[in-house]
Amino acid sequence: MVTVELKGLHVVKAKGRTYYYAWRGGPRIKAEPGSPAFQKAYAEAVESVRVPDETRFSALIVTYKRSEEYKKLADSTKRNWSGWLDRIDEHFGLLRIKNFDRPDHIRPRIRKWRGNYAATPRAADYGMQVLSRVLSYAVDPLGKIGMNPCEGIGRLYSANRAAIIWEAAELGLVLAACSAEAKHAVRLAALTGLRAGDLFRLSWSHVGENAIIMTTGKSRHQREVVVPIYGELRELLDEIPKRSPVVLTNSRKSPWTVNGFASVFNKAKAEAKLDERDLHFHDLRGTAATKFYTAGLDKRVIAEILGWEEDHVERIIRRYVGRNAATDAIIRKLDEARARTEAVKPAVKPSQNGSG
Repeated sequence: MVTVELKGLHVVKAKGRTYYYAWRGGPRIKAEPGSPAFQKAYAEAVESVRVPDETRFSALIVTYKRSEEYKKLADSTKRNWSGWLDRIDEHFGLLRIKNFDRPDHIRPRIRKWRGNYAATPRAADYGMQVLSRVLSYAVDPLGKIGMNPCEGIGRLYSANRAAIIWEAAELGLVLAACSAEAKHAVRLAALTGLRAGDLFRLSWSHVGENAIIMTTGKSRHQREVVVPIYGELRELLDEIPKRSPVVLTNSRKSPWTVNGFASVFNKAKAEAKLDERDLHFHDLRGTAATKFYTAGLDKRVIAEILGWEEDHVERIIRRYVGRNAATDAIIRKLDEARARTEAVKPAVKPSQNGSG
């Protein structure tokens, strides 16, 4: 017999037969009443109205909140993100997911939504971060859309991030959460200062005996960057397997895409419990500046490599390298210059009277 536990079950008797529906107007349950199959069919019917249409953006948010990636976030992060996910669902939930695969169509709507919070730029950017994370998840691993339409939309909050870097402890945490292939990418970014677009198109043909030489995408290939290959960088390049014309490849031995790597990197950040830190992959360029300096490069040269003003480099050096380390580097350069001078000095001839 059907139990009373099946709340809302609708029973219709007609022409000597009894029909069961999950609820009045709901789907018919054709299994034998009281059987496990009947219970299962009823539960599936009820659940179907609790889960949004899988073609709608609401379903994508539900899927993301049930994902292991979301569950790994720190509790405080989930509390902060939960409110934003509700706001995002309220605004975009009824849109079909396929609409987000049309950047020119959806980006104006995303910008308009962000504009609702323009009075608090940092909050608006935080909301965009959450939306971008969901869309990145839709790209990989779900494969629901081909690219993240939030990519390329600038931040409202204007802050100079040139003096922000990944310090050794933070870098160690995220590296520990990365695969071998992802580690290569993170370490290479921290040692070269290349922008993501250039980093992931770097080919072995760009790697010379003493320097990496390539044109930059940001300059539309009008500007050439020259990164000297110093000891630590050379060791990494020797370590990376040459299995493609492109230096950085994923576990499938294929070149990384920027979006594909971003998804992997964000997962590693979440696993490393670094979501609440305002650190971006782009900030590894600042880390590279400190590496360049301690390797003996002049601040002007570092500025040229990174495309920054010298005062930006100076700010990083003062803040992160430390006054003592900076002084040691200057002394080392002076000693090297003196050694070169001594090497070219002519021998002093003794005086004719034998005096010294």
